[in-house]
Amino acid sequence: MASWLPETLFEIVGQGPAPSKDYYQLLVTRFQVIFRWWKISLRSEYRSTKPGETKETHEDFLEKSHLQVQIALIFGSRILDYVFNLCEGKFDFLERLSDSLLLNIISYLDLEDIARLSQTSRRFAKLCMSDELWEQIVRSSCDHITPDMRALAQDMGWRQMYFTNKLQLQRHLRKRKQRQGSQRSSQL
Repeated sequence: MASWLPETLFEIVGQGPAPSKDYYQLLVTRFQVIFRWWKISLRSEYRSTKPGETKETHEDFLEKSHLQVQIALIFGSRILDYVFNLCEGKFDFLERLSDSLLLNIISYLDLEDIARLSQTSRRFAKLCMSDELWEQIVRSSCDHITPDMRALAQDMGWRQMYFTNKLQLQRHLRKRKQRQGSQRSSQL
């Protein structure tokens, strides 16, 4: 595995399927799969049960089915597939990039590509709709952003500002200046 990867590759916690109240943690490190559980019960015979932990190397996890069944039952088949991929060294490197770096990369995409990317995951949908991204896009397409334009973008959002035509923007700016002028004169 790449040495720049963090020690913990993946972590998820959850409760067992109903009617169980047991609590589980799955941790995938660079070299191990760690599965922990805590029995939670009102029944007296389970009150003294101590938490448990199973540690397996990636290779052992890929071969053993008992832990795989537990993970699928508690966390679902998607999580099991993801853990398999991590153990096989298949990483989703885009998921590991910071939001600011992804926003910088996305800002260079065509509008059609941004629309398609926003449909791939919740994280990308959020990033593709963010004001930070659209501010970068507006800055790259405009020569100069005046303080009035910046204030208007704060009011209406950078994305809306980008898709609004120039005549409408000029009308919005004029109305904004008129409102500010009437507010100032009423305060005097």
